[in-house]
Amino acid sequence: MLSMLLFSIHYYNRVTIVVRDPEFKKSPTGTTICKFSIATMRSYKSGEGFEKETSFFDIETWAKLAEACQEKGKKGRACRVVGRLKQDRWTDADSKARSKVVIVAEHVEFKPEFKKEGASDTGNATPADSDIAF
Repeated sequence: MLSMLLFSIHYYNRVTIVVRDPEFKKSPTGTTICKFSIATMRSYKSGEGFEKETSFFDIETWAKLAEACQEKGKKGRACRVVGRLKQDRWTDADSKARSKVVIVAEHVEFKPEFKKEGASDTGNATPADSDIAF
């Protein structure tokens, strides 16, 4: 039971929105890296009403997954990310210890983009491409 709890604490799996276009670069060994940011919202009961909370996370992808995310990911697109948490630590110019937690994605699924068709009053939308899972 404890091992299942620990597994769930260290993994992230949620449908979100991309809030920053992907940045694409190569590691010193030549491996492709793609970084982008996502936002997730939750609602919770507070007193007599409901409150909304938005959280932002940085995502890091590597190799072929990074290439696919760079091609398909763009600001405003919905996606589902599954990955592990990683804490980066460093010392800044003022000798202060700093840290940042990022999600290293192991699976990213971009939801279809919908484009409205012409001047149709039906409100129908057609997917620009299908669900893309990597």
